[in-house]
Amino acid sequence: MFIKISKKIALCVEYDGTKYHGWQRQADALSIQEELEHALSQIANHSINVFCAGRTDAGVHSTGQIVHFKTNTQRSIEAWTSGVNTNLPDSISIIWAKVVSDKFHARFSATARRYRYIIYNNHLRPSIFINGLAHIHYPLDEKKMEHAGSFLIGEHDFTSFCDSSSQLSNHRRNLIHLNVIRQGKYVVIDVKANAFLYHMVRNIVGNLIDIGCGKKSSSWMKTLLLAKNRILGLATAKAKGLYLVEVDYPLCFCLPKSPIGPLFF
Repeated sequence: MFIKISKKIALCVEYDGTKYHGWQRQADALSIQEELEHALSQIANHSINVFCAGRTDAGVHSTGQIVHFKTNTQRSIEAWTSGVNTNLPDSISIIWAKVVSDKFHARFSATARRYRYIIYNNHLRPSIFINGLAHIHYPLDEKKMEHAGSFLIGEHDFTSFCDSSSQLSNHRRNLIHLNVIRQGKYVVIDVKANAFLYHMVRNIVGNLIDIGCGKKSSSWMKTLLLAKNRILGLATAKAKGLYLVEVDYPLCFCLPKSPIGPLFF
């Protein structure tokens, strides 16, 4: 008797989240998950369910989302990349695919997530990549912003930066790095942590912008962190400048490494 052997496949997925209501499948709204599962199911000839490293919000992009799925269909890696891409809209693309150990899980095996927030800092608005950038027309002091961000490095209770609707009992996270870099008219906020709370990155960025434009001092970030009060830090940055750019895993899984994006400047 012929027995089909199930295998687990990991994918790196890039997407422009502009027209989607976030990663997660929804009954009455377009999602990244729905589009990806549909495209994979066409190649596999059976229904595919995917699991991701991080469920991005509506309008958020990715250059390094990691997902996994199981299938007993025998296909080449080319089929799981180029083949799947032919069934995906232009706004979603598979970067690589790899057969992985059954112990691998896109979410629970991850040891860190990394995001970048891209700001076009100029008094005149841009017309190129307008859905991939946040436009801030007043001058930002990136050095002041980075100094403020340094207060968040390490393991802390990030209650002040989570969404007000959060029902989690544990808001402690370990923030590994937070860098603010200027490249001409672009200001890039690069942040990495073991995990993030809902809206945590956008709330951090929103307060960094307030500090960068002079509304708040750098020490405000420390005050806000210690207060553990979401009401004090109401600034939330727009979704469209945010990218999930990298997910870290133990070396034993031997996953490919892609360049850290977005690579348009």
